[in-house]
Amino acid sequence: MILINKCYRINIVLENGKENEMKDNKSRKVHEAQEINDYRELLKMVEEKYSKNIAYKYKKDPNAKEVTYIEKTYQDFIDDIKAFSTGLLNLELEGKKVILIGNNRYEWCTSYLAVTTGNMIIVPLDKALPDNEIEMLVKRSGAQVAIFDKKYSEIMIKIKNDDENNITKLICMDNTRNDEIEKYSDILEKGKELLEKGDKRYEKIKIDNKKMSIMLFTSGTTNTPKAVMLSQKNICSNIWAVATLVKIYPNDTLLSFLPIHHTFECTITFLYGLYSGATVAFCDGLKHIAKNLAEYKVSVFVAVPLVLETMYKKIQKAIEEKGKTKLMNKMSKISNALLKCKIDLRKVFFKQVRDNFGGHLRVVFYGAAPMSKDTIIGFNNLGIDLIQGYGLTETSPVISAETDKEKRPGSIGLVLPNLEVKIANKNKEGIGEITVKGPSIMLGYYENEEETKKVLKNGWFSTGDYGYMDEDGFLYITGRKKDIIVLKNGKNVYPQEIEFLINKIPYVIESLVYQREKSKTDTMLCAKIVYDETLIKDALGDKKEEEYKEIIWNEIKEINKELPVFKHIKSISITKEPFAKTTTQKVKRYEELKKV
Repeated sequence: MILINKCYRINIVLENGKENEMKDNKSRKVHEAQEINDYRELLKMVEEKYSKNIAYKYKKDPNAKEVTYIEKTYQDFIDDIKAFSTGLLNLELEGKKVILIGNNRYEWCTSYLAVTTGNMIIVPLDKALPDNEIEMLVKRSGAQVAIFDKKYSEIMIKIKNDDENNITKLICMDNTRNDEIEKYSDILEKGKELLEKGDKRYEKIKIDNKKMSIMLFTSGTTNTPKAVMLSQKNICSNIWAVATLVKIYPNDTLLSFLPIHHTFECTITFLYGLYSGATVAFCDGLKHIAKNLAEYKVSVFVAVPLVLETMYKKIQKAIEEKGKTKLMNKMSKISNALLKCKIDLRKVFFKQVRDNFGGHLRVVFYGAAPMSKDTIIGFNNLGIDLIQGYGLTETSPVISAETDKEKRPGSIGLVLPNLEVKIANKNKEGIGEITVKGPSIMLGYYENEEETKKVLKNGWFSTGDYGYMDEDGFLYITGRKKDIIVLKNGKNVYPQEIEFLINKIPYVIESLVYQREKSKTDTMLCAKIVYDETLIKDALGDKKEEEYKEIIWNEIKEINKELPVFKHIKSISITKEPFAKTTTQKVKRYEELKKV
């Protein structure tokens, strides 16, 4: 599925400033991919190649008794983009900042590209934010326009009527009867009329692909969200680079599940799906993933580890309940032996199990957190490739990615071909801060020169992640710079490394490792652990929480045996209450640490 290029190169910049070009002897081959410089070029390419392909498929009303599916071709989509953008330009909005907030939906995608290809700046916001945070981010952005789902009407009217905000125009993606709000559909129809009459405003727009076109607020797991300034060149260069390593085909169908405002979902599912001419279907919600995978015949799924591990645990549980575990293990050994002879019968052997994922799923992209090795092996045994990517909002977002041909346990893949990576300030083990340079690096933080200077120096972006690179160019993460625990004996502990081991305990959902004062001269490592009540009862029977704690503590003792003494967990607490998370399921460590 994914080929890698014979002349694939990774430029590693050594700490003395000299470049060392690494070439692998394995004859890596990169996919041929068409370079694009801005979203206008992207739409032009798609219109030329894929105009008749189905771009979007979704339900008119997911809650209706009789479901009606709506299909939009790429020609329909591009026509709507041009019309809606023409309608916005007719309202004299060129150059304005536009808030966009709502569910994953066709109108969101149309609005995003209508704004950006019409020389306006898009400011996507997290749909899960409380009203006070929406108000704060709208004010910080300085946006003059807001496009939103109906549920945000009240807060948007409040913001518009507040003299401290710049919002002057409200546009609702749903039908509304409020005099202060304009309808998306009315602006779209007005744009179509203008185009029919020969309006050339949209056609005459010139895009400066190096200026800020997208403003994204970071998820804020540890502090106040920063406003990341990205250009169309930033994101388009990232789409091209990902396309050289990971292939999505025109006949693929992607399920849009993660919040679309987030850079991972936006770049990979929405924009890379568009670039590839694939079909995007919109998920009905977390509880409906399995059903949606089947009804839309989804072949590509973009997710986070927590979702995938939950799905896999349910499958494992069902297999155990049917007494098929031994049979599954035996068939896996046979199919893996056949794979060595280039005979792939996984889709035949495990058809019934694969049907739980819709029967068509071939590849899953995931990021944001480490994945359990058992889950990776389990999916691969079923013939479903798990491909990990690594990146940040500030890098548009992907820095490195695996392919189906080149993976290495524990690594986060190969650096994209148009990026350079430097491991700065290495310690004795070769671990240092991952820094990156290239065309997808952000322009800076909006109205925050001080924070920009902290992370951007001479074109190099400091990720805040510690890690190392092996001799073949595979990148590894050991932990977040901000999360490193420095013990009083001077030893550094990366909490994610230990959390990863704790999370492998079958009935543990997640964990948080932190330090606590043991004495004036010593500290100790502790862990707060979230357990799955159903799984632990199934495995150990119905017991009191203190008994569960003792059993989990015995598991921790076994983990301690595999770790150096200074990394030993000395105390634990357990709970069945999940940790506070961002909408992409990253733990809000700062918030959780305040609790403990």
